[in-house]
Amino acid sequence: MWIEYRKAPNLMVAEMWKNTLEGEGLPTKIMPEGDILNWGERVPFRIFVPKGREHVADEILRKL
Repeated sequence: MWIEYRKAPNLMVAEMWKNTLEGEGLPTKIMPEGDILNWGERVPFRIFVPKGREHVADEILRKL
């Protein structure tokens, strides 16, 4: 089960968050807001982490 952790204004920012979290060993998914057919560079994205692991993401971001 995945839970929405953060929102990103575009694909580049979403991929940066994804790479940061996954670089520390936390699985991450990104999905565009709205319809999947809207996947593009300028569409807002949602960043998901496994449910119950939000505290791990918080710790990773605190280290930055």
